[in-house]
Amino acid sequence: MPDTIMERERHSPLVLVDTANLTREEWLDWRRRGIGGSDVSAIIGISPFRTARDTYYDKLGIAAVEENEGNWVAMEMGHLLEDLVAKIFERKTGLKIYQIKKMFQHPLYPFMLADVDYFITMPDGTKAILEIKTTNYNAKDLWWKNGREAVPVYYEPQGRHYMAVMDIDRVFFCCLYGNTEDEVIIRELRRDMAYEEEMIFLEQEFWNSYVQKQIPPPYLEDGDVILASARQYCGKADKDAGTIILNGTMPSTLMRYMQLQEQKKQSEKYSKKLEADIQRLKAILAAEMGASCTAICDMGGSRYTLTYNPVRKPMVDKDNLARLKLQYPEIYEQFVTVSEFRTFHVKVSALDAA
Repeated sequence: MPDTIMERERHSPLVLVDTANLTREEWLDWRRRGIGGSDVSAIIGISPFRTARDTYYDKLGIAAVEENEGNWVAMEMGHLLEDLVAKIFERKTGLKIYQIKKMFQHPLYPFMLADVDYFITMPDGTKAILEIKTTNYNAKDLWWKNGREAVPVYYEPQGRHYMAVMDIDRVFFCCLYGNTEDEVIIRELRRDMAYEEEMIFLEQEFWNSYVQKQIPPPYLEDGDVILASARQYCGKADKDAGTIILNGTMPSTLMRYMQLQEQKKQSEKYSKKLEADIQRLKAILAAEMGASCTAICDMGGSRYTLTYNPVRKPMVDKDNLARLKLQYPEIYEQFVTVSEFRTFHVKVSALDAA
């Protein structure tokens, strides 16, 4: 791609569907026909919430990623507050915003879709994109990097994807983190053609090599994200399931895991990166085992037996305990016992002057 925006030929996005009257299920069905902005961070391996394989399952209609997010309250809050945050943006900036209830498609890369929150009319008459976000007070620091204003790394691809599809050169993010109009963060991104070229290449690879061929992409994310994905799609452990034979890339993954474990034993200092690498490889192997509790791998004259057994104990979680108290108070009073523990703390304060 040319280095500057002015040097390349501009394009107009195609309209895939009018979304104004679509039901949620219909909207999800249209969205599965390509890659949307919120899919990109998972596809390129930088989402803290989902894996590329989660997105793959979504595109095949196996499970919608929105339906399986653990923090559904945060997602619902984001939807409910979208119009309010947009209004705050207008008041803060004085810019005129508007919506177009359509799903757009890139004319050159038809797998690239865009359902934009809002558009902005800039003072010079050009268009910009506005994306609405909400977060909590503790997470607002993610909008700074090394003391400088920034867009969180997992939101940036979404904005750049939309700029590419719409052929618009600016995107704004407005994020509400409190309950007043002053507790908002506004950021702007400009078009970066080098970033965009690499992003489109990775999206195309995901769509053509995995979705179109119905081949699950490999797990490349952090260990906890991989394990959460594997639990979701593999279900609970099954001790009666057959032993898994590790093949393909799994033997080399196992060998690398063993090497890092030995490196950890020999190291005198704790390495956060080493621990993260070990956990990621362990998660990949565990995901390959699925619901099975045992796997074997024969290499170099040795047999490696992997076990991934469940540890189960009966318990009543906090939510069910609250339901029990509300719905069956007599049973609650009869069987629920209250344990006691004490906390020790020392507080220092100045003495009053005599």
